[in-house]
Amino acid sequence: MPNPITRPLLAWAEGLRFPRLALFTAALFVADLLIPDFIPFIDEILLGLGTLMLANLKRRRDGQA
Repeated sequence: MPNPITRPLLAWAEGLRFPRLALFTAALFVADLLIPDFIPFIDEILLGLGTLMLANLKRRRDGQA
């Protein structure tokens, strides 16, 4: 069950297609490396975005999207 604070961001990210989702995830990851803990719960957000990216890849391979 997602954290109530991160749920709106992950719900928004579900609508993104793979290239933009990957860029958004990479940008957050790099920002987190450069400025540690600048966004609360960034680790949970990155895990959720990584899960969404893998789900998008699986859907594309199965021909669902």
